[in-house]
This record gives sequence, structure tokens and C-alpha cells, in this order.
Amino acid sequence: MSSWRPYNHSLVPAFYERFEERWGKGAAPFLDPEATEPPLPRAQWINVDTGAAVAVVPMWADDSEHRSFGVFYLPPQGDIWVLHPGPTQYIEPEDGRDRERVTLRNQAFSKAIRHAEEFIFGLIA
Repeated sequence: MSSWRPYNHSLVPAFYERFEERWGKGAAPFLDPEATEPPLPRAQWINVDTGAAVAVVPMWADDSEHRSFGVFYLPPQGDIWVLHPGPTQYIEPEDGRDRERVTLRNQAFSKAIRHAEEFIFGLIA
């Protein structure tokens, strides 16, 4: 049985702290656990035996409308790894009204989730 468990609560603060530690303060508004409106969708898993964690979150640089999904791994002893699921770009739908944008976002999210699960559980058939 796997020690990995879904974690459906606020983002683990270590993702934000370690990202900024590595790439600079203000580099990760999409990981801020104090954000009043966290970007969604997102997913997290925690390994209850080791304390390691994996997260899938929307991320952006200068333009918050043009996003992609980032898959991040927190090893138990520090640092942060960026796992590369391949292209997961999308344009953030405005209030969920643009059905095509919502579909593209959901497809990109599903791809990033599959990549995270393959990392956690091994190749999934």
C-alpha cells in the first residue's frame, strides 16, 4: 500500500517557501498559501511516511491570464523540484464562461495530474 495520500486543503506552505528560496522573493504568487483567492484547479499529495509532497498548480509569469500547470516535488530533506509534464498551457477562462477555454484548462490539468501520479505511483496503465 502506498504512503502517498491526497491532501485537499490549503497549499502546503513549504512549496512557496522553497520556491522563493530557490528563485527569489515574489517569484511564486501562484504558490502563496496566504492568497485569498487561490488559483484553481490544483491538487496535492503528501507521503505520510517521509513528509515528501507533490503539488499540481496553475502558474504564470507576467500575464496571469496565460498559464500552465506546474508539477512540483518537495523532497523530505529540503529543496524543490520542478517536474516537467510537457505542454500544459492554457488561457484562464473569464468566470468560466468560455467553454472552449474551460475544456482546454481541464485537459491541461488532467495531463499534469497524470504526470504527478506517474511520478508518485509509477507508470499507470
